[in-house]
Amino acid sequence: MPVSGEHHPAFEEYCLTIFELAEDDLDVIQARIADRLEVSRPAVSEMIKRLDAEGLVTTAGGIQLTDEGITLAKKVARRHRLAERFLTDILGLTWAQAHHEAGKWEHIMSPEVEDALDRVLGNPTTCPHGNPIPGSSYRAPNQVPLSEVPVGASFTVSRIPEELEFVEGVLDFLETSGILPGQQATLTAASPDGTRTIELDGNHVGVGPFASERILVTV
Repeated sequence: MPVSGEHHPAFEEYCLTIFELAEDDLDVIQARIADRLEVSRPAVSEMIKRLDAEGLVTTAGGIQLTDEGITLAKKVARRHRLAERFLTDILGLTWAQAHHEAGKWEHIMSPEVEDALDRVLGNPTTCPHGNPIPGSSYRAPNQVPLSEVPVGASFTVSRIPEELEFVEGVLDFLETSGILPGQQATLTAASPDGTRTIELDGNHVGVGPFASERILVTV
């Protein structure tokens, strides 16, 4: 059971997923929820009915969180992203490892631990990937996808959306390549297939079209 004693962890997981899909401007449909959570579509359909009955979602005009659902999702997202920050910054875990572990912490973290993490970490505004921590003082910069940066332009990596965290191998690739929030780089080439080549710290790295259309940068 979650620490709050108010909602089952499965409810938290679904509300968080719906919140993250909407946060990344993706259509919230049952098939996408099923893919993200690696469950069957009938299972998603049944859970959406339960969430609707609990007052956490509404299905009128599509799947959307209610105000109560948004509050729950933000609470879980805050715990998850604070945990990721602690696991990477303090314990030295990789992005992929931290993302996996934080998925457990988000359901069991007490408010006291949450407050302590926030204090120890210096009140961070984003997770290691640049996604905003709900309840922080985060202010979104003017961001564009990497795919829209013109060749020759310099930019700063700003945010790796949650969508990319669920694609196998992407977090490891970005971390080992140095494509991190705050990293400055230059776009040196744009291939017809959508691949973008960037130069950072003297190295040239190719970023495929799927990732380059989603990685957010400031120019």
